Amino acid sequence: MIRDDKKLLNLLKTAEGQIAGIQKMLVEKKYCIDISNQIMACQAVLGKVNREVLKSHLHGCVTEATGADKEQKLDELSLLLDKLVK
Repeated sequence: MIRDDKKLLNLLKTAEGQIAGIQKMLVEKKYCIDISNQIMACQAVLGKVNREVLKSHLHGCVTEATGADKEQKLDELSLLLDKLVK
């Protein structure tokens, strides 16, 4: 699986726009629930980017690694999963 950097960059630009929108909402003293909804939308986009990067890593770097290198990559993923589920 080849990482689609163009797709990921577009998603990150979307998140960037959402963050700018959230900042504007704060300056304009918009309703807290509306701000929170925009924050969650931004988090969802960032989560999608992270999932795609990790899928690419699993299908590329990890599956192609051998020996000690493979063990190291699996250990890295294990540590990352610990962070994700906290």
